[in-house]
Amino acid sequence: MALPRFLVILAAFNGAGCLREQVHSILGQRDVEVHLVISVDRSSDGTEALVEALVREDSRVSALPFFEVFGGAAPNFFRLLGEVDLAACDYLSFSDQDDVWLPDKLVRAHQELARTGCSGYSSNVIATWPSGKERLIRKDQPQRRWDHLFEGPGPGCTFVLTPALALACRVRIQAQAHLVGRIGFHDWLIYALARAQGFAWHIDGRPGMFYRQHGSNQVGANAGLRSWLKRVASIASGWGFRQASLIARVAGMESEPFVSMWIGGQRIGLVKLALQCGQCRRRPQDRILFALSCLLMAVHLPQRGLA
Repeated sequence: MALPRFLVILAAFNGAGCLREQVHSILGQRDVEVHLVISVDRSSDGTEALVEALVREDSRVSALPFFEVFGGAAPNFFRLLGEVDLAACDYLSFSDQDDVWLPDKLVRAHQELARTGCSGYSSNVIATWPSGKERLIRKDQPQRRWDHLFEGPGPGCTFVLTPALALACRVRIQAQAHLVGRIGFHDWLIYALARAQGFAWHIDGRPGMFYRQHGSNQVGANAGLRSWLKRVASIASGWGFRQASLIARVAGMESEPFVSMWIGGQRIGLVKLALQCGQCRRRPQDRILFALSCLLMAVHLPQRGLA
């Protein structure tokens, strides 16, 4: 029986200290065929040289041309999504540079997608810290009608897409490039595009990787008081609302009655959005925070609005 073929895309930046271990865990996936494509955001620690060595060492590893400057993981992943050959795989998988995958991560995703008939997959993760602390990060709460416009389904490094879904995301991202460049999180956008275009998504309760936490994490596990307060501040400032508005526009949803009531950033729309909090976030505590944030923004709304 032919093994499922996975094309793994990895966005790297100053990852020389951790990249080799992550690549080893990717190439060591069992019961699947793997090809890994790496794109490097111009680095200062020898990441490019390390990637060249990895390409020489294993024919399953390749790299896109170096010396591009992206300034963040999202545009680097968008580059990878736009350039890889989707016809050469059964699944497209996303990877960060500094995690460690469990040996059955990819075959588990294949099994769950086959079982559920979904086109997109993500999972819980085990967050780890240099001190040795570990914590399960749950993202598998039941999906809500509009949660894809306001949160992701777990870390992007757990994502697995069918080629049909990956191609649909690529087409939409390229068509809306003028807006996509302002979006901070590729994983949130991809989840929103999947749901908005009618692709079913499965969030697996079983973790498939160790999600390393350190000072260089662009996002992190959202664990602890400091991380929670940082996210509260971003919501209260209107940043999260503006991101949701951009994502809705890229997804072509601005004319949906639910979206049109709040996308302009008017007070009455924000109040109505607060009342819909139960359909906007998966975790009950996040729904409360979401509603309070909408009401706070409505009260302190500048005259020019938030959009």
